[in-house]
Amino acid sequence: MSRRLLLALLLSSAPASFAACPDWPPPRAERELQALAERIAAWDRAYHRDGRSPLDDDLYDQARARLAQWNRCFPAAARHPAPLAGNAGPLAHPVPHTGLAKLPDRAAVARWIAGREALWVQPKVDGVAVSLVYRDGHLDRLISRGDGSHGQDWTAHAARIAAIPAYLPEAPAHLLLQGELYWRLDRHSQARQGGAGARARVAGLLARQQLGEAEGAGIGLFVWDWPQGPQAMTARLDALAALGFDTRALTQPVADLAAIARWREHWHRAPLPFASDGIVIRSEPRPPAERWSAEPPGWAAAWKYPPRQALAEVRWVEFRIGRSGRITPLLHLLPVRLDDRRIARVGAGSLRRWQTLDIRPGDQIALSLAGQSIPRLDGVVWRSAERAALAVPDPAAYHAHSCWRRLPGCEAQFQARLAWLGGRQGLALRGIGPGTWQALGEAGLLHDLSDWLSLDSARLQAVPGFGPQRIATLQAAQQQARRQPLARWLRGLGLPEGIPLAGAERWSQLAARSHADWRQAGATPRQAERLLGFFHHPEIIDLQQGLRRAGLAGFADDAHDRPAP
Repeated sequence: MSRRLLLALLLSSAPASFAACPDWPPPRAERELQALAERIAAWDRAYHRDGRSPLDDDLYDQARARLAQWNRCFPAAARHPAPLAGNAGPLAHPVPHTGLAKLPDRAAVARWIAGREALWVQPKVDGVAVSLVYRDGHLDRLISRGDGSHGQDWTAHAARIAAIPAYLPEAPAHLLLQGELYWRLDRHSQARQGGAGARARVAGLLARQQLGEAEGAGIGLFVWDWPQGPQAMTARLDALAALGFDTRALTQPVADLAAIARWREHWHRAPLPFASDGIVIRSEPRPPAERWSAEPPGWAAAWKYPPRQALAEVRWVEFRIGRSGRITPLLHLLPVRLDDRRIARVGAGSLRRWQTLDIRPGDQIALSLAGQSIPRLDGVVWRSAERAALAVPDPAAYHAHSCWRRLPGCEAQFQARLAWLGGRQGLALRGIGPGTWQALGEAGLLHDLSDWLSLDSARLQAVPGFGPQRIATLQAAQQQARRQPLARWLRGLGLPEGIPLAGAERWSQLAARSHADWRQAGATPRQAERLLGFFHHPEIIDLQQGLRRAGLAGFADDAHDRPAP
């Protein structure tokens, strides 16, 4: 069944991100709609003319739906790129290919089948649609789908495709079949393996001037209609079986929505010899073939499988700075749903990856789920015509020894250091989370990592949101922190796991170690270098003094400097 035809009904239950109109002035609306229309036209040319699929079907459908929504928002700037523009060939189809409307969900399917009788379902084969014309039993023409009315002459390829019978002895004098040429797959499960590039492969082969014998052997044929055949589906399937086609095995009668949904789920997961991107629902009766036209009919529609990817619009880009100075871009999105999950943000990976992709507000990105649960950025589908300026942190300004104090530009990394210190990786302070550190910092009470240990009730009472219970929780955390051993504090300050600390109860003992001492204690050469840099960094030395003044025994300069228990 040919794809990408008049996405009728798709918008009736479009994702939430499609609902609101963009807040664009007319000049920008003109640019954005023109850019998307040109991108869609380029995808169509690649798909229909060149046999390439530069974009997954799910994303293509969503991009078309996005353009339709923008057209409604900005009718003066509306663009309507025809999916099959420029795709017509020299040969006329004896009966046009109708294409299929796409029903987006169960509710749309329920509305479509209401009042219809004699319903049937087939898997929607993900291949290349063709017409097969037989004269006196001999194959006379193989015509590509083209624009539905006219297509290319692929008859020369038919001799290399073993799945296409060259002669049908029991065929009527004039026989027209419509079907799908697909790439053969072994026990293919669409739910597990996706499209596997199968449609693009067969389309690419058929776009060549010549087709090799081995390549032709890899192409299968599924006949899904006999436009001028028996009117009743049962009789039509019997007649196709008599001609040697397996249509009957993959065409099932259904009585209601529940049965349709069961077959859809079955074919989504069951092993099949081809890629399949949904199901086709057919009803009886249908009009005579001479009344068919190259547009979605009223007697057949498609219900595609759940999308494996979602199209999402970027609202803004946040650059998070971790305690080690790593900058992680986070994309905030207009919420979309994928596999029943609502996705409002996704990580862009490293700063380097974000710079390569250059994602800005207004860009449209592709999302999928890693492990069926974690949103994953797959790439940029198209870019906004207007490129927003962003304040991107300088990676040279952030590293393992930056932002030990809450200075301008250091708020994010300093906050991350506090969160790590109080979290389970560090001191595991009960009842203390990022919100506490944020409130204290905004109140001007935190300048370095030791300041919170000396805050008393009088100063905490002046912090917005700090009542008696919250003050008591922080004071309990202060006492808890003072009881923690030096090793736990060092982990909270960011000393990596696996560093050999045995034999040292005080900071001064560790700070006195040389490179050779660290190596003798079990550190690798790289670890020894990092440890020397840590214990001798001026900011770390100042922090150690602050912790000593706060009364932490492990940070005393020597045994005489330790406070009494």
